Amino acid sequence: MPFAFAAAESGATPLHVIEQEALAGWLDSAPESTAAWVAGNGFKGAIGETLLIPGPDGRPIAALAGYGSAERRRRGRFALAAAAAKLPVGTYALSGPFPDPDRLEEEALGWLLSSYAFTRYHGTPRDAARLVAPEGIDAARIECLAASEALTRDLVNTPSSDMGPEELERAARALAEEFGASVEVITGDDLLSANFPMIHAVGRASPRAPRLIDLTRGTTGPKVTLVGKGIVFDTGGLNIKPGSSMGLMKKDMGGAANVLGLARMIMALDLPLQLRVLIPVAENAISGNAFRPQDILTSRKGLTVEINNTDAEGRLVLADALALADEGRPDLIVSMATLTGAARVAVGPELAPFYTDDEPLAAALSASGARMADPLWRMPFWPGYESRIEPGIADLDNAPAGGMAGSITAALFLRRFVTETPRYAHFDIYAWNPAAAPACPKGGLGQGPRAILGALSAVFDL
Repeated sequence: MPFAFAAAESGATPLHVIEQEALAGWLDSAPESTAAWVAGNGFKGAIGETLLIPGPDGRPIAALAGYGSAERRRRGRFALAAAAAKLPVGTYALSGPFPDPDRLEEEALGWLLSSYAFTRYHGTPRDAARLVAPEGIDAARIECLAASEALTRDLVNTPSSDMGPEELERAARALAEEFGASVEVITGDDLLSANFPMIHAVGRASPRAPRLIDLTRGTTGPKVTLVGKGIVFDTGGLNIKPGSSMGLMKKDMGGAANVLGLARMIMALDLPLQLRVLIPVAENAISGNAFRPQDILTSRKGLTVEINNTDAEGRLVLADALALADEGRPDLIVSMATLTGAARVAVGPELAPFYTDDEPLAAALSASGARMADPLWRMPFWPGYESRIEPGIADLDNAPAGGMAGSITAALFLRRFVTETPRYAHFDIYAWNPAAAPACPKGGLGQGPRAILGALSAVFDL
């Protein structure tokens, strides 16, 4: 079973995870032949180093995995995964006390994720070193997190030719069927009669019809609604992107992929929530009926929006979906979107900035992100910038001039569509790892779901 721990068995190779500063002490207590073997092979205990220790017959009787220094680990995450990816195929069981018990769950998750590879178009899934679930962790929960992250990565990594609106709908329906959820979808011109004019406007130029996916599960517990941006490809519309900016636009549905991954976690763990997932799906294409700069659109909420850049389309589809979410008056709305380049300029690709006015929720998100190796950074709904999204000719401007505070003004724009719900959080994510790292190959990435999952448990006392 992929992304699962190995069953405990007598034949598992003992794995000693050793910090650099503890190596000398470990060698002092090891048999002389083992100490000589380790020294002779130059093992220093750096992150990613591995070494098999042979027995008299040449077969391995133990393995070592370097865990580096505390300072080096502070700079990254999933340190043990660097070793897991290098160990020979086999089953391993941690031996002795773990050097950093507070990071044991993180490292166990990283081990499972180290076997992830996107092989739809090239190669085959590789055999990987397997780990017996360490004592003291919730193995089933960690397995769920890994499988859900893999779903998100697969969705983002799939190119738009095979991940258009219909295919994204199909993925949502498959997830719903797996966990007994319900799905309703509004497609094409039916969006107009159902009053989702901005989703329709963004997607109408594509031959692949836009749609709104509405997944629900659960009838008791707090009401939580997740909204994910599902722009399956973004040309920029008539404000067309240059080729260098269009190259990664298959990942512009990263918000949808992340909320589906989070929804999988919630449903697989059977959290007592009334879950709703709303995904506005469109391809921002170019044709004679594409929406134009200086058009004024009327949103589902009745607010008018002046279009000053057709490449700021994500907030338009999200606005209609957020208005619907807000009509249900849930206890919490969370939106996730690959929304602005400004967020990447501010915090780079590794951090997921989030916005909320709710202090307990913000504290729970930050704490959960640190605990679950899902790094976040809180950004402000800064009221001083409200006037920047008010163009005068309409209620809102989808692309304020000036080039500053772009992530904040986008978040302020979205907040205008959430007026009846007591708690709202918005995540401006990248959903992409630009360079391979332990447990995180280059490509699609989950950013925020694990942190949100932990925060839900804390805020609603689940």
